[in-house]
Amino acid sequence: MNGKVWLVGAGPGDPELLTLKAVKALNQAEIVMIDDLVNPEVLEHCPTARVIRVGKRGGCRSTPQEFIHRLMLRYARQGKCVVRLKGGDPCIFGRGSEEAEWLAERGIESELVNGITAGLAGATNCGIPLTLRGISRGVTLVTAHTQDDSSLNWQALAQTGTTLVVYMGVAKLADIREGLLAGGMSRAMPVAMIENASLPHQRECRSTLGQMQADAKAFELKSPAILVIGEVAAAAAVLPMARSA
Repeated sequence: MNGKVWLVGAGPGDPELLTLKAVKALNQAEIVMIDDLVNPEVLEHCPTARVIRVGKRGGCRSTPQEFIHRLMLRYARQGKCVVRLKGGDPCIFGRGSEEAEWLAERGIESELVNGITAGLAGATNCGIPLTLRGISRGVTLVTAHTQDDSSLNWQALAQTGTTLVVYMGVAKLADIREGLLAGGMSRAMPVAMIENASLPHQRECRSTLGQMQADAKAFELKSPAILVIGEVAAAAAVLPMARSA
């Protein structure tokens, strides 16, 4: 009898942001396949499980996706309870739906468990509301790193009128800046660049669209980081800082 694969979001890094459902899945796990950006502290919820590291990070040596697929399939066919533990949310730039579909095609049951995404947690920790009545009616989550390395339509995104939360954008700051400016976004548009969202060593750099590339260089901004672009990025006084007690 086949086992089950849980595709679990571990959240942005703060282990206290792990959901109860994620904890339940980890408690049952026999095999845990963990991404690089997952805080290892969450492994206290699966002390008897075998932990396999299957990191995938830009600019670093990564575990091939095909190998990850085969591992999940192998252990599930052995009847094991498998947790594929991902940073953030498995369905926000996390390949969760792709893996669930791949497993279903091979007769393996899976279940997706949401996690808090870094864009939300990082902004909240900086006192930034991603939506704010009278200022931002919506939020758009985008990744600057595409599978085929093609450029997004930043001009169109500039005209949405929503807060933009950009993942994996540190290496693409020049493209983002030029594309948004070409789309009519003001050079004075507030920008928050947030590194290591929700972790004790989270850092933030406040800037503007016109200045963000120079400020990021002076700040020595590094991945993992998210960008919040919109009027709300100047609204830090609206929310108290959401640091852990």
